[in-house]
Amino acid sequence: MKIKTKSKKVNKAWLHDHLTDPYVKLAQKEGYRARAAYKLKEIDEELHLLKPGQLVVDLGAAPGAWSQYVRRKFAPKEAGVGGAAVGELNGTLIALDLLDFEPIEGVRFIQGDFREDEVLQQLRDVVGGRPVDVVISDMAPNLSGIESSDSARVAHLVELAVEFAQNHLRPDGALVCKVFHGSGYSQLVELFKRSFRVVKPIKPKASRDKSSETFLVGRGLKLQA
Repeated sequence: MKIKTKSKKVNKAWLHDHLTDPYVKLAQKEGYRARAAYKLKEIDEELHLLKPGQLVVDLGAAPGAWSQYVRRKFAPKEAGVGGAAVGELNGTLIALDLLDFEPIEGVRFIQGDFREDEVLQQLRDVVGGRPVDVVISDMAPNLSGIESSDSARVAHLVELAVEFAQNHLRPDGALVCKVFHGSGYSQLVELFKRSFRVVKPIKPKASRDKSSETFLVGRGLKLQA
């Protein structure tokens, strides 16, 4: 009985934090599907990664807030509708997720598990040999609460994202990848340093204080031996 009461308290506290969260309110006001849009916005505004005309791949895209942000960046400014959520798109955006994804105009979506070769091949086919400008990855596994197991799952997704970036990014391209502080974090930083000329960890203000998530940004591919 006590466990149930504690669970209710936790749920109530989470709900209160969620409803009073300024980023949740802002997302509702500005039409984003999740507050996560502001994490990418902060990263982009600091590093100027995303520009109209690019080819961008969004991994772990559901529910679609990052794709919405990129899509608005790609709305042609010359048409006087910069930031538009619909209409003409100056750029190419490919989104992939295991979960279902409510369509976003102009965004090509692939549903499947990025860890499966068949799904990865679908993504390669859609990219079609074109050099990718930016890969953004908000992928995260279902966490079990067992740190060693969870860190291995996180690391595997990050390694796959880095491998995809090495194979498809243009030489001066960038990869943005969600990681978590804790076991295995320093090894992922080293992986980025081996793969990219410039590596920057960023903890956006839009990330919850209690969250161990941070984002690694790699720019400029190093030649692989």
